[in-house]
Amino acid sequence: MRSAARWTRRRDIPLAILAWTALAVLALWGISHIAHSLLMLVIAALLAYAIAPAVRLLERFMPRLVAILLVYLVVLGGLSVLLYFVITTTIAQILSLAHYVQQMLTPRPGGSVTPLEEILNRFGISASQLSDLRQQLFNQLENIATSALPIVTGVFEGILDIVIVMVLSIYLLIDGEHVVRWLQRGVPTRQRARTRFFLDTVERVVGGYIRGQLLLSALVGVLVGLGMFILQVPYAVLLGVLAFLLEFIPVLGTLTSGAICVLIALSQGWLTAVLVLAYFIGVHIVEGDVIGPRIVGRAVGLHPVVSLFALLAGAELFGVIGAIFAAPLAGVLQALLVAIWQEWRSLNPEQFEEPPVPLPAPTSFPVKAEATAPGAPTPSMTEGPGEANRASGANGGKPTGRLVESSSGEDREDDRQQTTSIHGSVEVPPAPSASDHLL
Repeated sequence: MRSAARWTRRRDIPLAILAWTALAVLALWGISHIAHSLLMLVIAALLAYAIAPAVRLLERFMPRLVAILLVYLVVLGGLSVLLYFVITTTIAQILSLAHYVQQMLTPRPGGSVTPLEEILNRFGISASQLSDLRQQLFNQLENIATSALPIVTGVFEGILDIVIVMVLSIYLLIDGEHVVRWLQRGVPTRQRARTRFFLDTVERVVGGYIRGQLLLSALVGVLVGLGMFILQVPYAVLLGVLAFLLEFIPVLGTLTSGAICVLIALSQGWLTAVLVLAYFIGVHIVEGDVIGPRIVGRAVGLHPVVSLFALLAGAELFGVIGAIFAAPLAGVLQALLVAIWQEWRSLNPEQFEEPPVPLPAPTSFPVKAEATAPGAPTPSMTEGPGEANRASGANGGKPTGRLVESSSGEDREDDRQQTTSIHGSVEVPPAPSASDHLL
């Protein structure tokens, strides 16, 4: 019977593995078909986590719905004012850049060589190669012009997605507490503490990452724009906005914006390009070693290797949006794995007990014998008041090597004190006297 049951279990193991594999493939297939909608829901949840602390602060003084609307009005108003100045300045600098490109491609008066050709000739690029490059550029522009309608459609779809995300985040903020309580009621009692820990971990890691990343991106954008303005690099505001946007991409964002700034600074000369490169190295050091760990690193707690792997995996699965939100999701997963590991370690402490360290063996020190005169008796211990009685006896007062019991109570008391002085803390009780026997 036991062998039959064991054979049945062994036969069911491959079937169970096959069933779980089929369920995983089916789940991935379903997620791939609703990836866009699922991604918008995740972004809305992240936005709600980022705004939740401000809503809780205002909720002390007003109803929750009013607090949510007020926070969104302040955020949208601030973004509108910022975007107005940034967009107007950016558009002006883009037009200036287009005019500059046109000048670089236009031959000088009285000559047939353009300024761009003069610069490329210094680097060994011939006119035929430049002509081929120009033809490829024109072909790309024609392709962009023919695909203008899909681009416009994509822009409107992006605006619609932003509106949907805003509405979803508002609903999550309004009913978020009810959803959390509903989830806790639907979970078994023993698992409610774990569920609460999971939700608290998501709020701490994701909310802290979003708020910290916004602050870090704003600081880097301001530093880049201000530095380019001081170094007199063209399009300083545009480069600052670009650095702000690219900073949301971990590890590679600062490097990409720095490379673009150095390439633009080359138009001002090698010295300016070197200064811009040195400035970006300083910004990268400050951002990676000083500001980043304090603002974002404490919330996420990811090693740079893990962060880079999460970035590549997120970009491979969900594109740019996946790369942006890969770090907080990896932080949540890491926190959960650490919690599971600690719980398993607490349930199995015997597997982590270290063997006891053996104590060192006691060190024996040789006792130095004192020199005695020839023929003198060797003392067996320090002489005390009762030594005279010990020396007297059957040998006629000659010293012996053993102790002789004394019948005197006073000598017994002396012996007790002498033994105590030799053995330290060992207390020897006094011998009973004759009066004690009478009592």
